[in-house]
This record gives sequence, C-alpha cells and structure tokens, in this order.
Amino acid sequence: MERQLEPELMDLVDEAEAYAAADFADVNIAFAERVLKLADNFKTARVVDLGCGPADIAIRIALARAEWRIDAVDASPAMLDIARRAVSSYHAARNLTLCLADAKNTGLSSGGYDVIFSNSLLHHLPDPLPLWTEMKRLARPGAVLFVRDLHRPATAQAARRIVGHYAGGETKLLQEEFYRSLLAAFTIDEVRGQLAEARLAHLAVETSSDRHLDVHGRVTA
Repeated sequence: MERQLEPELMDLVDEAEAYAAADFADVNIAFAERVLKLADNFKTARVVDLGCGPADIAIRIALARAEWRIDAVDASPAMLDIARRAVSSYHAARNLTLCLADAKNTGLSSGGYDVIFSNSLLHHLPDPLPLWTEMKRLARPGAVLFVRDLHRPATAQAARRIVGHYAGGETKLLQEEFYRSLLAAFTIDEVRGQLAEARLAHLAVETSSDRHLDVHGRVTA
C-alpha cells in the first residue's frame, strides 16, 4: 500500500482535545518505561521530547527523574495549551519546560542533549530527513535516541482492523485520525533508508507491536 500523507500539525482545537482525551495510558507508560531503561545510566541528563503533544510522556518522565531537565517541543499551540494545563495539574513544571517550536528546527542548543525521544511524530512528516538531522544535531556524543511510531499496514483493510481493535470505543473523529495516521506511516525498510541517508544507519529499527516500530541506539560523534 502506498503512503498517504496527512497534515503535519494537529493544530485544530477539536482535534487536539480529542487526542488528549483518548486513553493512551498503557502505551504512554510503556514508552516512558522504555526511555528510562535505555537511559538508566544517566543520573542527571538534559532531555528533549520532540513532538510532545499533550506532554503526557514528558510529564511521566519528569516525575520519575526529578534530576533530569526536560524540554518538551511541539509546533501546535493547541497541543501546548493542553500540555500547560497538564503540567500545572501534575506540578511537573520544576524540571519540565514546554517549547513552541518545529521539531525539525527547534533552535535548541547543538550537542546539548543526553536523551532525545519522540513518539508518534514521524508519520506526520512529508519528509522525515530534517527530523533525523535535527536529532543528530541536538545529541551529545553517546546520547540515547528513542523513536516510536506507527508502521504502515499492508492494506487499507488491515488498517481498519487495527483501528477497530484498538480504538473501537473512541470517538469517530479519533478513529478517523488513527486510520489516516496508519496510512501515513512508514515501513521499517523506509525508516532504515531514512537513517542511512541521515548517517544514522547504526541505530536499531524493529517492530514493537502489530502497529508500532521502534528506532533506538546511541548517537555517535
């Protein structure tokens, strides 16, 4: 099945609110736990979350590692409004900073980060190479990088089955967003090609569920 692009930003208020209201607790907990395991050798760290959305994952990590300093970046003002409310309610503001910026061109310090992660951003991008390049620019030598995203099913029918299984109880709006995201996602081979072009081919790429792929490893100098 050919890739079908979707909008790069979820910047409409109703879309952002629907996404934030959905129950992603299990997948977000699993994501945060994976980041903590991959970076468990860092007692202190500068961390960046690219495409943080409502910041649920960044908040979980901030609460688990009070000595880490986390910058959570998103280009959608609607998403960051939701994230600000969440940060305030969890009292996570002490070590978590929200940043309105393009994840592909953050303006953050080059070589300034020990841990870089991103969840469900890759499939939104028409061209993902600038994101990989920005991650490489932000990383200190030896930095941990972890990206989790959807991978594209073989057929539209398979995508519909995944939506029904995992989001059958969600709103029609969220179900359609999920379906479009599956059609816009990349395959593992496509992601490996992107990493080769970005000179990050040493990073591991693997399936982590029937709908997700993971990219992880250390960014070398």
